[in-house]
Amino acid sequence: MAEQNMFEHLQQLFARARAALRPILPKWLRGGVPIVPVVRLAGVIGFSTPLKPGLTLASIARPLERAFKMRHARAVALLINSPGGSPVQSHLIYRRIRQLAAENTRPVIVFAEDVAASGGYMIACAGDEIFCDPSSILGSIGVVGGSFGFPKLMEKLGVERRLYVSGEHKAMLDPFLPEKAEDVERLKALQREIHQDFIGLVKRSRGARLKGPEKSLFSGEYWSGSKAVEFGVGTTDLAGLPRAADFAEEVISALEARALWARYGL
Repeated sequence: MAEQNMFEHLQQLFARARAALRPILPKWLRGGVPIVPVVRLAGVIGFSTPLKPGLTLASIARPLERAFKMRHARAVALLINSPGGSPVQSHLIYRRIRQLAAENTRPVIVFAEDVAASGGYMIACAGDEIFCDPSSILGSIGVVGGSFGFPKLMEKLGVERRLYVSGEHKAMLDPFLPEKAEDVERLKALQREIHQDFIGLVKRSRGARLKGPEKSLFSGEYWSGSKAVEFGVGTTDLAGLPRAADFAEEVISALEARALWARYGL
């Protein structure tokens, strides 16, 4: 009985001390402040070097899981700064974000920094809303591929290309052989297929918010944040945060503050 009374007394002392210190503590130590974990996704998608790993699902899977599983989080914010890259890695990251959002019932708020284009915009479409600065670059909803051709240079240098393959199209678009029209058409057919998948993903994500003509929206063109807002590709209005999440002003402030500090790696 004495031990129970002592425990209750200590609890009361702790509660009084916490109430007295609360006004002078930083907001994040006071308790009751909305938690909004932030994950930064920056760099070329899928392109890696020994000194600078690229943005891949493997490289950001753990940070994403930690953010979505954080207790009491009201939302997850994604800071995106990427010109794009691998369509496969872009789609894998997009799918993982949506999967985690569904599993943990978390709204996803995307902030496009300098650029969220091509594969970077595909990842941004995983957000319930995409916020951007008027000078951000968004869009580039298309597919691109390119290489160089050296057959004439090799002929001039007297270099002979010796290539041994099994399979009619195994050496398709080899840069050291003359280009064939049928190989180019085969590549373009593949690009059109990937492009249609990209278009479908954007339509499912943005829905009725898309306002521009499809010929412009899906031409591969990119826009400033201001123009992107006109097309419904993004928004600059924080009042547009999903009302279904019942966000309060404190949550919006937490998002803005956390996004600012994340720029400096904090």
